[in-house]
Amino acid sequence: MYDTSPVFPTPNSIDSLCEASATTLLEMQRKREISATEILDAHLARIEAVNPRVNALVTLGDPEALRARAQAIDARWAQGEWQGPLHGLPVSQKDLTATRGVRTTFGSKAFEHHVPEHSALIVRRCDAAGALMIGKSNTPEFGAGSHTFNEVFGMTRNPWDLSKSAGGSSGGAAASVVCGMNPLACGSDMGGSLRNPAAWNGVVGLRPSPGRVPRAPDLNAWATLGVDGPMARNVEDAALLLSAIAGPSGPNYESATELGEPGATFARPLQRDFRGVRVAFSAGLPGVPVDPDIQRTVQDQARVFESLGCEVVFADPDLADAEDVFRVERAWMIGTLVEQLDARSQALLKPEITDESRLHRSLSAADIGRMFVRKTALFQRMREFMDAHPFYVLPTTQILPFDADLRWPASYLGQSCTTYIDWMRSCWYLSSTESPVLSVPCGFSATGLPIGMQIAGRFRDDWGVLQLGHAYEKAAAHRPARPPVV
Repeated sequence: MYDTSPVFPTPNSIDSLCEASATTLLEMQRKREISATEILDAHLARIEAVNPRVNALVTLGDPEALRARAQAIDARWAQGEWQGPLHGLPVSQKDLTATRGVRTTFGSKAFEHHVPEHSALIVRRCDAAGALMIGKSNTPEFGAGSHTFNEVFGMTRNPWDLSKSAGGSSGGAAASVVCGMNPLACGSDMGGSLRNPAAWNGVVGLRPSPGRVPRAPDLNAWATLGVDGPMARNVEDAALLLSAIAGPSGPNYESATELGEPGATFARPLQRDFRGVRVAFSAGLPGVPVDPDIQRTVQDQARVFESLGCEVVFADPDLADAEDVFRVERAWMIGTLVEQLDARSQALLKPEITDESRLHRSLSAADIGRMFVRKTALFQRMREFMDAHPFYVLPTTQILPFDADLRWPASYLGQSCTTYIDWMRSCWYLSSTESPVLSVPCGFSATGLPIGMQIAGRFRDDWGVLQLGHAYEKAAAHRPARPPVV
């Protein structure tokens, strides 16, 4: 159980503002107790003080341009014009996301000096909602892998122990949020890229349902494995960011995979009575080893759900074929991306991406067809399981953060790794089920490293997942902790 003492010491206004929730910062602005300019200055000061040690934000927004925007937001509010759900809030964008006029490298030497002419839809939505794009967060090359390092910017370190990995591929986003550099961050998730770093940094990360946050225009609009989503220090703030970035993209870009519910769906109060709701609980996917410290910590949370009135049963869905489905679908997606690059750019790619591309080239049309047939069967089995259990709770990660100097673990818990993703099955087995999945902090290891817990929901029930995560936070008396680096 978490310490229930005051959330943070507040020796000065910088600490107070950088460690306040996004919803608190909005309320303070509404009451005119603080300005967007003051919020910005506090977060820029925190970045200057902390970022050099963790390397979370790799390209910062121009301070003068940011300050001018903040001042304009303040001036409009002085006239009674509220700018939107993210009014005056610093938000980071992942370095995989195109930002007009701001360097976007995808963590790749092939794009080291790339400056996009247009912003991705998620960036435009944050801007329209009143956010301040404070910087770009670090990512492994093209988001491949759950350890954030690349040859352009180097490594992001874990704020709880600088010798450890911050996870990935949204590792920079998670580290920046827990360090108070920005209260909200946009990230992406294919095999756990929002969930794994959320767990290892002690923050909240949501893998939304495919199509919830549109990628428009998208190179491969039929692919549903990779999704964009929110990261924050609590579930309420994650829902706030989702309310700004979710919803159909509009007639100019709309694709068949987008969901029609408006983002405002997620701006409602999260409170819900969970008495009598059945929750399937797992200490770890069958056949997938989990660190005993993580296993014990997650199992201990069953009593928190019981305190909410949930009916907790220990059960797991049949995820047969998840291994092969994910590996083939991932290679298909990454290989499709690599094919768009010229020979010079392909020669600069890291070995892990080259291996994915090689697998992609080896696949036949029959292989792709079989993968989608097997994914359909996996999807149906998951739906049947979730019909009986509206929520499924399990560890986010199998292991605690590993040595940051490793590219990836050669082995874990007695198991050898033949690829760079073998040690994170607890995340990517769920990716191909199409379920929304939320990672929330649930404790710390004996060595003081954060541990996360996944809450998976029924098909497209992102709202229910957020509601249960919020109820869990309240019942567990969760209070964010300050990492030693701050």
